[in-house]
Amino acid sequence: MILYGTNPIAWANDDDQSIGAHIPTGQILHEAGPLIGFDGIENGHRWPEDPQALKRLLGEYGLRFISGWYSTHLLERSLEEEIAAVQPHLARLKANDCRVCITCECSNTVHGRPDVPVNDRPRLSASEMASFGARIEAFADYLATQGITLAYHHHMGTVVESPEDIDAFMAATGPRTHLLFDAGHCAFGGGDPAAVLARHVGRVAHVHAKNIRRPICDRVRAERLSFLQGVLAGAFTVPGDPEGAIDFVPLLRILAQAGYDGWLVIEAEQDPVQRNPLKYQTMGLRALREAARIAGLDPRAPD
Repeated sequence: MILYGTNPIAWANDDDQSIGAHIPTGQILHEAGPLIGFDGIENGHRWPEDPQALKRLLGEYGLRFISGWYSTHLLERSLEEEIAAVQPHLARLKANDCRVCITCECSNTVHGRPDVPVNDRPRLSASEMASFGARIEAFADYLATQGITLAYHHHMGTVVESPEDIDAFMAATGPRTHLLFDAGHCAFGGGDPAAVLARHVGRVAHVHAKNIRRPICDRVRAERLSFLQGVLAGAFTVPGDPEGAIDFVPLLRILAQAGYDGWLVIEAEQDPVQRNPLKYQTMGLRALREAARIAGLDPRAPD
């Protein structure tokens, strides 16, 4: 069954924790759960580290813990070191019955650096990508022994950003490595979301229904802004926003035809002072449910 989720970065940003710092944690959870009606929420820096405390907190608001970002550093450290490092995160996933580990290589990323243009991201040569892919596949194989699927998050400012990067990464990895398909990062990174998704849908294990404001994304590129500057300028938004550039019905139709059965997560960070999270997340969920119905991915009528 298709489930609908959100991410707390719509309210309180993880990369720059001053963004949304004024919003109480209880408000985030009350709006995401009882008010808007999401089934679950991803990880954020506000949540308790203890797996059971996390489960209890989210349960008070009728929310499940979906999964959460895990930063690999496999370009800098060994597989054995990575396996040791992931254990606390893995414990949280297992205790909360999560199916995927959202993974992104962050040993040299620039997406969290406000002083570095996102254009200046790191890039891997063909041989470096092949070596990196082999390491990720080995890590994914370990996670599979723990009952968890690795869902790799292609992301602005990282070594897997463009459609060419995604294609090369998927070719360099094997069947244990799956993809977190993010429509917004795909479009911002220069890809046609429908074309990229169609190529790799058989290995998609998780979906972020993120939208973009195309003129702002173009300005980020032209003016050499950082990723965080782009976020504050409004590069990202939710499904259903009239300013958004992405049509989600074709994407969800591709997922439906492939038999996708998992989470659709509205992970769209914005400046909450400029764009009210309650308003935008409500808009996003309503539009996403309707798009899923039209696409045949979720036959249930939208709430």
